[in-house]
Amino acid sequence: MSVQEAKSANELAAERTDLALKRNLMAADRTLMAWIRTALSMISFGFTIYKLLEGFQKGGADLHGVNTPRNLGLFLTGLGTASMVMGTIEYWESLKELHTLQKFRLWRPSLVIALIMSLTGLFMFFSIITKLL
Repeated sequence: MSVQEAKSANELAAERTDLALKRNLMAADRTLMAWIRTALSMISFGFTIYKLLEGFQKGGADLHGVNTPRNLGLFLTGLGTASMVMGTIEYWESLKELHTLQKFRLWRPSLVIALIMSLTGLFMFFSIITKLL
């Protein structure tokens, strides 16, 4: 590298700051994706358990109460939905904090997926309550 190609200290600092911001954004995205995976597992497992136990109950199995499938399904889908909402809020706060340091697009794909998952979880939760599905 010749003397003319050498970067100034300010240019190097700006480049490193940009890279640090990108690493922080990617870390926040990975964290939100972990929340999404966890919430998806709980919501789908809760709904599956609900439908499975409901089928057993209709087949004549004694499940220690009439509302056992409903209660277990509500607990797991509610827990998954709550974790998705909390993860989305945490992610949004991280994005706002990073946005004060440097401007970037706030609506990221992982945020859109998290919002869709939150709405899906709410739909599943209320469909168990109302026996819609």
